[in-house]
Amino acid sequence: MQAEQLETLVAVADEGTFEAAARRLHITPSAVSQRIRALEVAVGAVVVQRSSPVRPTSAGQILLRLGRQQSALEQEALAELGLRKTGVESLAVAVNADSLATWFTGVLSAVAEWERFALQLRVEDQAHSSTLLRTGAVVAAITSDPVAVQGCSVLPLGRMRYLPLCTPGLRDRHRTGRALDLGRMPMVRFNDRDDLQDELLRARGVEPEGPVHEVPSSESFVSAVASGLGWGMVPIAQAQDRIQRGELVRVVRGYAADVPLHWQAWRLRTERLQRLTDVITAAAGTGLS
Repeated sequence: MQAEQLETLVAVADEGTFEAAARRLHITPSAVSQRIRALEVAVGAVVVQRSSPVRPTSAGQILLRLGRQQSALEQEALAELGLRKTGVESLAVAVNADSLATWFTGVLSAVAEWERFALQLRVEDQAHSSTLLRTGAVVAAITSDPVAVQGCSVLPLGRMRYLPLCTPGLRDRHRTGRALDLGRMPMVRFNDRDDLQDELLRARGVEPEGPVHEVPSSESFVSAVASGLGWGMVPIAQAQDRIQRGELVRVVRGYAADVPLHWQAWRLRTERLQRLTDVITAAAGTGLS
Protein backbone atom coordinates (compact mmCIF):
# COMPACT_ATOMS: atom_id res chain seq x y z
CA MET A 1 0.00 0.00 0.00
CA GLN A 2 1.26 3.43 -0.94
CA ALA A 3 0.51 6.66 0.88
CA GLU A 4 -1.04 8.25 -2.18
CA GLN A 5 -3.40 5.29 -2.58
CA LEU A 6 -4.69 5.66 0.97
CA GLU A 7 -4.97 9.42 0.51
CA THR A 8 -7.07 8.81 -2.60
CA LEU A 9 -9.32 6.36 -0.76
CA VAL A 10 -9.98 9.00 1.91
CA ALA A 11 -10.81 11.58 -0.75
CA VAL A 12 -13.18 9.20 -2.55
CA ALA A 13 -14.97 8.31 0.70
CA ASP A 14 -15.31 11.96 1.70
CA GLU A 15 -16.38 13.32 -1.68
CA GLY A 16 -18.59 10.43 -2.81
CA THR A 17 -17.42 10.27 -6.44
CA PHE A 18 -14.18 9.70 -8.30
CA GLU A 19 -14.66 13.01 -10.13
CA ALA A 20 -15.02 15.05 -6.92
CA ALA A 21 -12.04 13.24 -5.39
CA ALA A 22 -10.00 14.09 -8.48
CA ARG A 23 -10.81 17.79 -8.08
CA ARG A 24 -9.80 17.68 -4.43
CA LEU A 25 -6.49 15.95 -5.21
CA HIS A 26 -5.84 17.98 -8.40
CA ILE A 27 -5.50 14.87 -10.56
CA THR A 28 -7.68 13.29 -13.23
CA PRO A 29 -10.57 10.91 -12.51
CA SER A 30 -8.63 8.29 -14.45
CA ALA A 31 -5.71 8.66 -12.02
CA VAL A 32 -8.10 8.28 -9.08
CA SER A 33 -9.47 5.07 -10.60
CA GLN A 34 -5.96 3.73 -11.21
CA ARG A 35 -4.90 4.41 -7.62
CA ILE A 36 -7.99 2.71 -6.19
CA ARG A 37 -7.53 -0.27 -8.49
CA ALA A 38 -3.85 -0.53 -7.50
CA LEU A 39 -4.83 -0.44 -3.83
CA GLU A 40 -7.34 -3.25 -4.41
CA VAL A 41 -4.68 -5.32 -6.16
CA ALA A 42 -2.26 -4.70 -3.26
CA VAL A 43 -4.71 -5.91 -0.58
CA GLY A 44 -6.51 -8.48 -2.72
CA ALA A 45 -9.96 -7.10 -2.02
CA VAL A 46 -12.46 -4.58 -3.37
CA VAL A 47 -12.22 -1.42 -1.25
CA VAL A 48 -15.12 0.68 -2.60
CA GLN A 49 -18.53 -0.01 -4.04
CA ARG A 50 -18.84 1.77 -7.39
CA SER A 51 -22.25 3.19 -6.45
CA SER A 52 -23.59 6.72 -6.22
CA PRO A 53 -22.28 7.87 -3.85
CA VAL A 54 -19.22 5.61 -3.69
CA ARG A 55 -19.13 3.64 -0.42
CA PRO A 56 -16.19 1.84 1.20
CA THR A 57 -16.52 -1.93 1.61
CA SER A 58 -15.68 -3.67 4.90
CA ALA A 59 -12.07 -3.95 3.70
CA GLY A 60 -12.17 -0.34 2.57
CA GLN A 61 -13.36 0.79 6.00
CA ILE A 62 -10.26 -0.69 7.61
CA LEU A 63 -8.00 1.03 5.09
CA LEU A 64 -9.98 4.27 5.39
CA ARG A 65 -9.26 4.38 9.10
CA LEU A 66 -5.59 3.74 8.38
CA GLY A 67 -5.55 6.51 5.78
CA ARG A 68 -7.04 9.03 8.18
CA GLN A 69 -4.59 8.08 10.90
CA GLN A 70 -1.70 8.40 8.49
CA SER A 71 -2.90 11.85 7.42
CA ALA A 72 -3.29 13.02 11.02
CA LEU A 73 0.23 11.86 11.95
CA GLU A 74 1.68 13.49 8.85
CA GLN A 75 0.00 16.82 9.61
CA GLU A 76 1.31 16.75 13.17
CA ALA A 77 4.85 15.91 12.07
CA LEU A 78 4.88 18.68 9.48
CA ALA A 79 3.63 21.18 12.05
CA GLU A 80 6.39 20.17 14.49
CA LEU A 81 8.96 20.58 11.72
CA GLY A 82 7.62 24.02 10.89
CA LEU A 83 6.95 23.00 7.31
CA ARG A 84 3.23 23.69 7.24
CA LYS A 85 2.53 26.98 8.95
CA THR A 86 -0.56 27.93 6.92
CA GLY A 87 -2.37 24.58 6.87
CA VAL A 88 -5.56 23.84 8.77
CA GLU A 89 -5.89 20.61 10.72
CA SER A 90 -9.35 19.07 10.95
CA LEU A 91 -10.86 16.33 13.11
CA ALA A 92 -14.19 14.65 12.36
CA VAL A 93 -16.19 13.80 15.50
CA ALA A 94 -19.61 12.21 15.97
CA VAL A 95 -21.87 13.74 18.62
CA ASN A 96 -25.53 13.15 19.50
CA ALA A 97 -27.95 16.03 19.01
CA ASP A 98 -28.95 16.34 22.69
CA SER A 99 -25.33 16.68 23.79
CA LEU A 100 -24.67 19.23 21.06
CA ALA A 101 -27.61 21.31 22.30
CA THR A 102 -26.55 21.20 25.96
CA TRP A 103 -23.19 20.48 27.58
CA PHE A 104 -21.18 20.26 24.33
CA THR A 105 -21.42 24.03 23.87
CA GLY A 106 -18.59 24.29 26.40
CA VAL A 107 -16.41 22.27 24.02
CA LEU A 108 -17.23 24.64 21.15
CA SER A 109 -16.23 27.64 23.27
CA ALA A 110 -12.85 26.06 24.06
CA VAL A 111 -12.14 25.00 20.48
CA ALA A 112 -12.99 28.50 19.26
CA GLU A 113 -9.68 29.65 20.79
CA TRP A 114 -7.57 27.17 18.80
CA GLU A 115 -5.67 28.39 15.76
CA ARG A 116 -5.60 26.62 12.37
CA PHE A 117 -8.06 23.94 13.45
CA ALA A 118 -11.43 22.86 12.05
CA LEU A 119 -13.88 20.71 14.01
CA GLN A 120 -16.12 18.66 11.71
CA LEU A 121 -19.14 17.42 13.65
CA ARG A 122 -21.32 14.54 12.48
CA VAL A 123 -24.66 14.47 14.31
CA GLU A 124 -25.67 10.89 15.07
CA ASP A 125 -27.69 9.14 17.76
CA GLN A 126 -25.51 8.02 20.68
CA ALA A 127 -26.57 4.41 20.16
CA HIS A 128 -25.33 4.39 16.56
CA SER A 129 -22.37 6.79 16.49
CA SER A 130 -19.85 3.98 17.03
CA THR A 131 -20.71 2.84 13.49
CA LEU A 132 -19.02 5.98 12.17
CA LEU A 133 -15.87 4.96 14.03
CA ARG A 134 -15.92 1.51 12.49
CA THR A 135 -16.26 2.92 8.99
CA GLY A 136 -13.46 5.42 9.50
CA ALA A 137 -15.78 8.39 8.96
CA VAL A 138 -14.74 9.97 12.30
CA VAL A 139 -11.73 9.83 14.58
CA ALA A 140 -13.79 9.96 17.77
CA ALA A 141 -17.41 9.75 18.89
CA ILE A 142 -19.73 10.30 21.81
CA THR A 143 -21.55 7.01 22.15
CA SER A 144 -23.64 5.00 24.59
CA ASP A 145 -21.65 1.86 23.72
CA PRO A 146 -19.09 1.05 26.46
CA VAL A 147 -17.40 -1.60 24.28
CA ALA A 148 -14.47 -0.12 22.38
CA VAL A 149 -14.44 -0.23 18.60
CA GLN A 150 -11.29 -1.97 17.38
CA GLY A 151 -8.38 0.44 17.51
CA CYS A 152 -10.14 2.82 19.91
CA SER A 153 -10.11 3.52 23.63
CA VAL A 154 -13.16 4.37 25.76
CA LEU A 155 -13.64 6.95 28.51
CA PRO A 156 -16.90 7.21 30.51
CA LEU A 157 -18.28 10.77 30.40
CA GLY A 158 -21.36 10.61 32.61
CA ARG A 159 -25.11 10.27 32.15
CA MET A 160 -27.79 12.34 30.43
CA ARG A 161 -31.10 12.25 32.29
CA TYR A 162 -34.39 12.35 30.38
CA LEU A 163 -37.85 13.01 31.84
CA PRO A 164 -41.25 12.10 30.30
CA LEU A 165 -42.92 15.49 29.83
CA CYS A 166 -45.95 17.10 28.25
CA THR A 167 -48.04 20.24 28.63
CA PRO A 168 -50.63 20.42 31.43
CA GLY A 169 -53.36 20.81 28.81
CA LEU A 170 -52.38 17.65 26.94
CA ARG A 171 -52.23 15.69 30.19
CA ASP A 172 -55.66 16.91 31.29
CA ARG A 173 -57.27 16.00 27.94
CA HIS A 174 -56.14 12.39 28.35
CA ARG A 175 -57.17 11.87 31.95
CA THR A 176 -59.90 9.38 32.76
CA GLY A 177 -60.61 10.05 36.40
CA ARG A 178 -57.28 9.95 38.17
CA ALA A 179 -55.71 7.69 35.54
CA LEU A 180 -53.85 8.84 32.44
CA ASP A 181 -54.53 7.17 29.10
CA LEU A 182 -50.87 7.12 28.09
CA GLY A 183 -51.38 4.71 25.20
CA ARG A 184 -53.70 7.11 23.34
CA MET A 185 -51.69 10.26 24.00
CA PRO A 186 -49.84 11.61 20.96
CA MET A 187 -46.10 11.05 21.25
CA VAL A 188 -43.05 12.89 19.93
CA ARG A 189 -39.81 11.13 19.08
CA PHE A 190 -36.57 12.39 17.56
CA ASN A 191 -36.47 9.84 14.72
CA ASP A 192 -37.16 6.15 14.10
CA ARG A 193 -34.04 5.25 16.12
CA ASP A 194 -35.27 7.06 19.24
CA ASP A 195 -36.72 4.39 21.53
CA LEU A 196 -36.69 6.23 24.88
CA GLN A 197 -40.46 6.76 24.71
CA ASP A 198 -41.09 3.12 23.79
CA GLU A 199 -38.97 1.98 26.74
CA LEU A 200 -41.28 3.83 29.12
CA LEU A 201 -44.38 2.34 27.49
CA ARG A 202 -42.94 -1.18 27.69
CA ALA A 203 -41.99 -0.67 31.33
CA ARG A 204 -45.62 0.17 32.12
CA GLY A 205 -47.10 -2.50 29.86
CA VAL A 206 -48.79 0.07 27.60
CA GLU A 207 -49.44 -0.43 23.89
CA PRO A 208 -49.05 2.80 21.86
CA GLU A 209 -52.24 3.67 19.99
CA GLY A 210 -51.95 7.41 19.47
CA PRO A 211 -50.16 9.36 16.71
CA VAL A 212 -46.36 9.45 16.73
CA HIS A 213 -44.67 12.65 15.53
CA GLU A 214 -41.01 12.81 14.47
CA VAL A 215 -39.03 16.00 15.08
CA PRO A 216 -35.33 15.40 14.25
CA SER A 217 -33.91 18.50 15.95
CA SER A 218 -33.05 18.70 19.62
CA GLU A 219 -34.24 22.29 20.13
CA SER A 220 -37.35 21.81 17.97
CA PHE A 221 -38.14 18.54 19.78
CA VAL A 222 -38.42 20.42 23.08
CA SER A 223 -40.48 23.14 21.40
CA ALA A 224 -42.81 20.50 19.93
CA VAL A 225 -43.43 18.96 23.35
CA ALA A 226 -43.90 22.43 24.88
CA SER A 227 -46.43 23.33 22.16
CA GLY A 228 -48.61 20.34 23.07
CA LEU A 229 -47.85 18.28 19.96
CA GLY A 230 -47.29 15.22 22.15
CA TRP A 231 -45.37 13.87 25.12
CA GLY A 232 -41.72 12.97 24.90
CA MET A 233 -38.55 12.16 26.80
CA VAL A 234 -36.79 15.50 27.20
CA PRO A 235 -33.26 16.07 28.55
CA ILE A 236 -33.60 17.62 31.99
CA ALA A 237 -30.99 20.23 31.04
CA GLN A 238 -33.36 21.56 28.37
CA ALA A 239 -36.54 21.27 30.40
CA GLN A 240 -35.69 22.63 33.85
CA ASP A 241 -36.83 26.21 33.21
CA ARG A 242 -40.07 25.14 31.54
CA ILE A 243 -40.85 22.79 34.42
CA GLN A 244 -40.31 25.57 36.96
CA ARG A 245 -42.62 27.88 34.98
CA GLY A 246 -45.28 25.18 34.80
CA GLU A 247 -45.14 24.92 31.01
CA LEU A 248 -44.20 21.24 31.19
CA VAL A 249 -45.26 18.55 33.66
CA ARG A 250 -44.28 14.94 34.16
CA VAL A 251 -46.33 12.35 32.35
CA VAL A 252 -45.26 9.63 34.78
CA ARG A 253 -44.09 10.56 38.26
CA GLY A 254 -40.87 9.02 39.51
CA TYR A 255 -39.72 7.86 36.07
CA ALA A 256 -36.47 8.98 34.43
CA ALA A 257 -34.14 7.50 31.86
CA ASP A 258 -30.39 7.84 32.38
CA VAL A 259 -28.36 7.36 29.20
CA PRO A 260 -24.65 6.70 29.85
CA LEU A 261 -22.31 8.45 27.44
CA HIS A 262 -18.76 7.46 26.52
CA TRP A 263 -15.98 9.06 24.52
CA GLN A 264 -14.42 6.68 22.04
CA ALA A 265 -11.31 7.86 20.19
CA TRP A 266 -8.39 6.40 18.28
CA ARG A 267 -5.73 4.85 20.45
CA LEU A 268 -3.25 6.39 18.03
CA ARG A 269 -3.40 9.85 19.58
CA THR A 270 -2.15 13.04 18.01
CA GLU A 271 -1.49 16.08 20.15
CA ARG A 272 -4.66 17.74 18.86
CA LEU A 273 -6.88 14.71 19.47
CA GLN A 274 -5.55 14.38 23.02
CA ARG A 275 -6.24 18.07 23.60
CA LEU A 276 -9.80 17.64 22.32
CA THR A 277 -10.24 14.60 24.58
CA ASP A 278 -9.21 16.67 27.60
CA VAL A 279 -11.65 19.46 26.71
CA ILE A 280 -14.56 17.05 26.21
CA THR A 281 -14.00 15.15 29.46
CA ALA A 282 -13.80 18.46 31.34
CA ALA A 283 -17.04 19.75 29.77
CA ALA A 284 -18.82 16.47 30.47
CA GLY A 285 -17.67 16.61 34.08
CA THR A 286 -19.67 19.80 34.61
CA GLY A 287 -22.57 19.14 32.24
CA LEU A 288 -23.46 15.50 32.91
CA SER A 289 -24.49 13.66 36.06
